[in-house]
Amino acid sequence: MNDFVQFLKGQMVGFGVVSARAMFGGTGLYKDGVMFALVAGDTLYLKTDETARGRFEAEGLEPFSYETKDGKRTLTSYWQAPERCLDDADEMTLWCAKAHAAASGKKAKR
Repeated sequence: MNDFVQFLKGQMVGFGVVSARAMFGGTGLYKDGVMFALVAGDTLYLKTDETARGRFEAEGLEPFSYETKDGKRTLTSYWQAPERCLDDADEMTLWCAKAHAAASGKKAKR
């Protein structure tokens, strides 16, 4: 596990126990067996759904994308986390809870 993933897990301590698994050249982040985030390079992407996607768009954040042999592919269910999550553990907890709710098909608690 790389240093960035270790740092993220530290920022997520208020969210609960988070595990990390290597996948497709990146890392999946899980809570209670549910993947709610992925890390590619030094970028954290959080799971979203149709109702929550607007808050990512409103902040000018981008969806996860990667190159394939046929060109660029975008995964619109994972969006870049706001930079402030890296500096503020409370913000990280809030955004992770919403991402976990989206991944679980539940509404996040306020």
